[in-house]
Order: sequence, then structure tokens, then C-alpha cells
Amino acid sequence: MNEATWRYICEHADDDVRQLALQGSRDIEVDMGTALQQIQGRQTARRKLPTWAAKRGILYPSHLSMEQCSSEQTARYKAHVSLPAKERIVDLTGGFGVDFALMSESYAEAVYVEQQPELFAIATHNFNLLKLRPALKTICADGVDYLHQLDHASLIFLDPARRDNHGSRTYGIGDCTPNVLLLMEELLAKADHVMLKLSPMLDWRKAVEDVGHKHVEQVHIVSVGNECKELLLVLSAKGCPQPRLYCVNDNSYDIFEIDSPAQTRPLKRIELFPENLYPLKEGRGVAGFLYEPNASLMKAGLFDELANRYSVVPLARNSHLFTSEERVANFPGRTFQITAVSSMNKRELKEKVLPLQQANISVRNFPISVAELRKRLKLSEGGSNYLFATTLANGVHVLIICQHL
Repeated sequence: MNEATWRYICEHADDDVRQLALQGSRDIEVDMGTALQQIQGRQTARRKLPTWAAKRGILYPSHLSMEQCSSEQTARYKAHVSLPAKERIVDLTGGFGVDFALMSESYAEAVYVEQQPELFAIATHNFNLLKLRPALKTICADGVDYLHQLDHASLIFLDPARRDNHGSRTYGIGDCTPNVLLLMEELLAKADHVMLKLSPMLDWRKAVEDVGHKHVEQVHIVSVGNECKELLLVLSAKGCPQPRLYCVNDNSYDIFEIDSPAQTRPLKRIELFPENLYPLKEGRGVAGFLYEPNASLMKAGLFDELANRYSVVPLARNSHLFTSEERVANFPGRTFQITAVSSMNKRELKEKVLPLQQANISVRNFPISVAELRKRLKLSEGGSNYLFATTLANGVHVLIICQHL
């Protein structure tokens, strides 16, 4: 990169890339393609990779590669996943190298493999700039070809590309590139452990079934800021008699034991929200507090186990909201203080809902969409009030009004 291009990047670091593309540069020495890619990449890195964004000289790949790469937070999480032997890590789908850079710090030897020459060159440049600690080896080659000649690794890491030959998104393990299902036997023969990074859209039970439950040691559903980002599977040839499912949202962790892909270990039998706690004629509310599980727990679908663990009561089988009379301080998700409960009766709506004027509305197991409900209730968006439209176990539709704690 020449000095004129680098100077242009620094001068326009915070500018709108689309506007810069339209305006161009008066300096003919500026490579606009490179400049725009680096400006856009650094702007994305400020959000996803703050440590890298603060480092002068880091190079960034295309927009697609930047959007697909892990965030610094999720990469650090993978680096701390508990595995016994940490002699050699091999990343067969290196990409931009964020996961590799952070995971490799725990290993005596690290091998990065990437088949795209441009991406390989960018990652190698950045690794040198970051001065990664282990005995580092970077290889520009097809990851599957390298696997065939690999002798052994403590951990093989793969993040299969989730786009087909036409650029369309794919989610199933067998639809990604490489197809790890076809490589599973060789992967497990050549590594103590294999870690797969999969789409957060994929059902974890289906993923466990696809790779073979007998090989699964750990399943991790990783969320950041209550948005599900990754599904991770940790596999080994020996497997584990009692695999564990980790539901992670920022610094919140919940761990469950997996009996089979269809069943996790329940602690005790639970009851649905009792009908007699909501006698509409008396106008009483459900209970003092309402709970909404975080994104990882919602994705896991472990609602019975969650109710048992935290002694909260599900409002209904499909509502995925919980309640308790006394506040549960450590519930993994959002906690609300209930201030009122209304049926869809016009009189109750007029008395309890219409005076709010504005509210943050959510719909759970309810026949009306948020947009339709907001229009019917004539409530603007925002404010300190939260309104959950849901259905109780007795089939009654209710609006639960509360304050976020």
C-alpha cells in the first residue's frame, strides 16, 4: 500500500464509505478500492474487534469476510473453552484469523490454513503485527488437503463456509463447505478434539444428531448482548457419557447435562402456571415478577429445566415467560416488576393500558403481532413501561404491564 493511499485512509477513517466511493479522490496515486475496503473494515472492527481496530497497520479483508468473522468477544470465549491437552491447534478454515489469533495463545504450536491467497496474505501480515506467541505456522492451501497429510493435533478447529456456490446462505452442517460430516471419521482420528463453529440458526439437537451423539462432549450456544451469535460443538472419538450444554450470554453461564439430543437432564417435575393465580373477576395480577430468558436459553429451548433450576413458574407451555412471587436475583435474562395485568376486555384495556401512552411491546404465544397490537392499543414505542402480550395456561390472552429491573 503506497503512502498516498494510507494517508487517504487515515484522513477519511470516520467518513461514509458510500459517499467516498461517489466522490473519488483527486490524488491519482490513491488506490480507491484498497482505501475503501480498509476504511470500511476498520469501521466494522471498531464494533467487533476493538483491540485490532486500535492497532495501527492492521489490514482488513472484504466486507463479506469482515461480517462473517468472529467478534473479539466470541473468539476469546472459544479460547477459554476447557480442553485438556493444548499442544497443537490446527485451524483448517483460517479466514481472517480472529478465532485463530486468540485461540492460539493457549497452545504451544499453532497452524493456520487458508486457501484464498488474498485472505491468507492479510492474515499473515496481521499475525506478524500482533506478534502471536506460539510457534506459528501459516499455510496457503485447501484445508481438506492439509487434513489428509496431517499427523495429529490437540485441537482441529473448523468454521465451514455457510454459503453455496451461488452465494446463497446455507445452515445445515452437510450443506456447508467443507462438508464436515464426510470428514468426521478422519477428523476424529487425527485430533484429540474437534471444534465446529456453526450457524446460530441451526438447531443444536439436530446438529448433535448429525455429527453423532456418541462423539459430542460439549455444546455451546454463545450470545453477545442477548443476540445469539454462534453454535459450537466440541467432539472427540471417545465422546463423553454425559455431554454438557453451555448457554452463554456475555458473562452469564448456564450448564445442562445432555442425556440425548432429544432430552436434557430435568431436575424435578414442574407445573404450569396455575389458573387460580389469575382470577380475572377479582382483577388480581399473576405474581410479583416476570422473567424473560436470555437469547441462548431461548435458543436452547430448555424451559422446563430453567423453571426447575430457578424455581420460577412458566406462564404456559409455549409462552416462554416465567413468574415468581419473590424476586429471583440471579435469573439469566431480563427481570421485570409486574405493575398490572389486563385481559383484552375493553373496560380493562381502558383502565390499565390506554393511560400508558407509550410502551415497549413484546408478543409471546399471542394471536396478534406487535404492529397490530400497537395500532389497536394506540401506544407509541419506547418509554419505561414494558408490555408482554401472552397466553396463560388456561388459554386466556393477557397483557402484562411491567417495569424493567
